[in-house]
Amino acid sequence: MPIQSTGSVRALALAGPTSSGKTTLMEALLTVTGAVSRSGGEMVGDASPEARARGHSVELNLAGFDFMGDHYQVVDCPGSLEFCADVDRALPAVDLAVVVAEPDPAKAALLQPTLRELERLGIPRALFINKMDQARGSLQGLLEALSAVSGAPLVARQIPTFDGEKATGFIDLALERCFVYRPGEASQQIDIPEDLQSEEADARFHMLEQIADFDDELLEQLLSDVTPSRDAVFADLVKDMNEGLIVPVFFGAAANGFGVRRLLKALRHETPAPERAAARVGVEGAGAYVLKTAYAGQSGKLAYARVFGQPMSDGADLVLSNGDRARAGGLFAVQGGATRKIATAPVGDICAIGKVEHAHAGEILSLTGKPQSVRGADRARRPQFAVALSAKNHSDDVRLSSALGKLVEEDPGLLLTHDPEAKQVLLAGQGEGHVRLALERLKRRFGVEIDTSQPRTAYRETIQRGVTQRSRHKKQSGGHGQFADVTIEVKPLPRGSGFVFTARVVGGAVPKQWIPAVEDGVRDGLAKGPLGFPVTDLEVTLTDGQTHSVDSSEMAFRTVGRVAIEEALASGGSILLEPIEKLVVYSPSPAASNVTSALTARRGQILGLSPREDWRGWERIEAYLPQSERQDLIAEIRGLTQGLGAFEADFDHMAELHGRLAELAAQASKPAAAAH
Repeated sequence: MPIQSTGSVRALALAGPTSSGKTTLMEALLTVTGAVSRSGGEMVGDASPEARARGHSVELNLAGFDFMGDHYQVVDCPGSLEFCADVDRALPAVDLAVVVAEPDPAKAALLQPTLRELERLGIPRALFINKMDQARGSLQGLLEALSAVSGAPLVARQIPTFDGEKATGFIDLALERCFVYRPGEASQQIDIPEDLQSEEADARFHMLEQIADFDDELLEQLLSDVTPSRDAVFADLVKDMNEGLIVPVFFGAAANGFGVRRLLKALRHETPAPERAAARVGVEGAGAYVLKTAYAGQSGKLAYARVFGQPMSDGADLVLSNGDRARAGGLFAVQGGATRKIATAPVGDICAIGKVEHAHAGEILSLTGKPQSVRGADRARRPQFAVALSAKNHSDDVRLSSALGKLVEEDPGLLLTHDPEAKQVLLAGQGEGHVRLALERLKRRFGVEIDTSQPRTAYRETIQRGVTQRSRHKKQSGGHGQFADVTIEVKPLPRGSGFVFTARVVGGAVPKQWIPAVEDGVRDGLAKGPLGFPVTDLEVTLTDGQTHSVDSSEMAFRTVGRVAIEEALASGGSILLEPIEKLVVYSPSPAASNVTSALTARRGQILGLSPREDWRGWERIEAYLPQSERQDLIAEIRGLTQGLGAFEADFDHMAELHGRLAELAAQASKPAAAAH
């Protein structure tokens, strides 16, 4: 049977690719339910300047509305992969996702990442084909293209009606009723036109056949030409969608309000109760699951959370997942960029909680007095692009550090690291656009002007041939002087061997207590070779030496160790080594050949190409690629894959670099060294 109202709040996610119309659908839902005024031109979604400048969502939009006595919260999700890390924490806590798509078969593949993630999380989902007023081509062709990217069968709940090429309404196959669109008003119910009755009957029978795959009784009725009751059909549709067995498909045009009320009426009866989402994220008893956190000016840090189990009141005692205790210092209803203070948040509601300074997205704020852990591991999105940054004015260094900490805390897709070797602070994200957005926020919200540069490649160097080197350090400046004399043998080692030091002295030529000082000196000299980079993959053997009864010391032998290795490196023939990473690139199959060509053009070595596991129509490409060639790779891959491609990169080995590229790398190291 259809799910009845429980008095709790339902949460809907609007998901799908960029430009499909998710935010427009949210605005339409708010408008037709009276939550915002159409005449006032009021906009709730994409409130930030960055979103408005780009013309699409770059962060979660939260809003609420009432419909037929029930309250709903909407989580409007960014569509671009660059901004989806924000979505990863929010999706598990919703009751149902409405995936918004365009009526263009050529864009069907854009839905696959969204559908795969919803399937992985076990979230019930419906498909809303938007922009039907712009539809062209065959409906059957569209559904076939969309079916190819969905793990569960698509079940058309409606069929659109047309006047020529213009969509005029739809037939609801479950209700067996026809509706005509009316701009700005609810659709008008009419009798099913005679010329469409046969098409409607065929489409409805196909819908019944699809759900009969999961209901033996219904299958038997169809085989016996028995017409199932409408209540039984609705019960099957609800059960199958809630269990993720089917994906119902609805049609409309959100910009005109077409199909929005009918979508709402269907979801009112079919959206699961919040208890399912609570079980999915691991809330036991009562608690609030944090979707995201943000710093909101004078309000300080806010935790945007969904309440489960029991209502939450202002001042409620909360227990964080690590056992720390906090008090809800203010509850706020959220409507886009606006907040309104409330005394209590009901079960299922999404509210902003103030003064919970140590809360993080993806954790449970327990109301039971005991800490609760989120069920399942967070999805970790690997950084795809990074920049090195520094404050334009050194006086802003402290402010920059604090601001970066807040940005990274708000956005789990960002990663802040410090490279001590290169002396660079690196900000990494899901793409160039994602990092650029973070830098814009740094300037707008925190007033910090920054300089950016490309991250330095971790080159190394080694020697081409073995060398025997005798070196002496002698210094006399009154009183005790400094004296040390050593002979070392230096020879190259296979790649990846690192540095090996051994001592083979006899007769006490170098006293045992000073041999470690020689090794320390050698290590000092290896920190920077003739080409300007740390030296690796060689063995140094101390074979002989001389001492002075008065002037020899630990310091003298450390100094001579450094001098000896520097002189040996100068005559051993330096070779530059560059880091090679192993990449795994994920690409839709039609773009795979272009992606492999792009990798090859960047000096990549293709290791293999195979189907991506459980992703129909996708390829998994493995390759070796020099680290220096990866910096803007994600932009090229996304450009070749309709914005869908991604990669994972891990260091694999070092390889020799010769010729012009080696010369350029060595030249580039000199200004960097001078700057430090």
